[in-house]
Amino acid sequence: MTDQILSLAFSKFATGDELDRFEAITAGHINRTYAVFVKGAEKPKYVLQKINTNIFKDPVGLIANIKGVCAHVGKKVQERGGDVMRETLTLIPTVDGKDFYLDEEHGAFRLYYFITDATAHQSADQPRILYHAAEAFGTYQNLLSDYPAETLSETIPNFHNTVSRYADFLQAIEDNKAGRLDECTEEIEIIKAHESYAHIIVDALASGEIPLRVTHNDTKLNNIMIDDKTGEGICVIDLDTVMPGSLLYDYGDSIRFAACNSAEDETDLSKVFLRLDLFEEYTEGFLKGVGKNITAKEIELLPVSAFILTYEVVLRFLGDYLNGDTYFQVHRDKHNLERARAQLTLALDIEKKLPEMAEIVKKYVK
Repeated sequence: MTDQILSLAFSKFATGDELDRFEAITAGHINRTYAVFVKGAEKPKYVLQKINTNIFKDPVGLIANIKGVCAHVGKKVQERGGDVMRETLTLIPTVDGKDFYLDEEHGAFRLYYFITDATAHQSADQPRILYHAAEAFGTYQNLLSDYPAETLSETIPNFHNTVSRYADFLQAIEDNKAGRLDECTEEIEIIKAHESYAHIIVDALASGEIPLRVTHNDTKLNNIMIDDKTGEGICVIDLDTVMPGSLLYDYGDSIRFAACNSAEDETDLSKVFLRLDLFEEYTEGFLKGVGKNITAKEIELLPVSAFILTYEVVLRFLGDYLNGDTYFQVHRDKHNLERARAQLTLALDIEKKLPEMAEIVKKYVK
């Protein structure tokens, strides 16, 4: 993305500001993101993003999801006397009144207001940061508990459908495109022995045992803006994967990411385990944020959701390895196999700790 391309895209939005410069924001891996500085301002005022339409093939549906959800959250924030400009994302229309700008050559662009005096942290480098991030995600679920989830587009179909993911994994075994099957027979045997877990959330949604909700689907720590002064989570960002699903998807994947002792691709498997102290910190914050807008069945399934979402990513990593590393970026030989082994180790440790996790959940249910 050259400055010329970015400048043209920025000029298509109804800001009334004179452009100064762009600075790349490199934390994300999907879209290309830039902080926009305007004349006379020391801090960035906007965020310009080029949407990755190779992954998000329906930018119209994607933007409609974001616009609807942000308007709903904004109304709730306003009703409780909050700061709408800091507590939810605000899309800026184009000069011709559209929600994004489509350049036939360079793709789709959108513009948000920049959330100032807040940071998206890449690690839990401050006390209680997981608690505040979890509270923000729980609050997000709370604010959207009455949003009609069925009206949202699926930006990535079957994203957390573990039954579908398991079927894809079996297909990867059958195809063995990269000729790597013999390297992971032990892992495959363990995965197959745990297939019943893949059905728990999917079947509960299908039967109505748990409600269909608006879910974020990428609940990493760095998708929460943390206020620089208070240390509290103020805004959920990166809404491209907002779509219909289960609250358990967001919670379970958060635990997988936030409460693991190691990196996602740790090769020393002795370092890979669930930290119950971090699990407790996240659970306390999440349940405080979500309040009464969670059902008894969802509460019951919170611990096992951490296993299911970890199991899901094992299916994805190992399936991609068998397919020849066609989806996830890899940085070394056998990277996806290493990821799969680390996440499988984590899943099995979670399975052992499910009774302890259930007791922790009970402590914070109001």
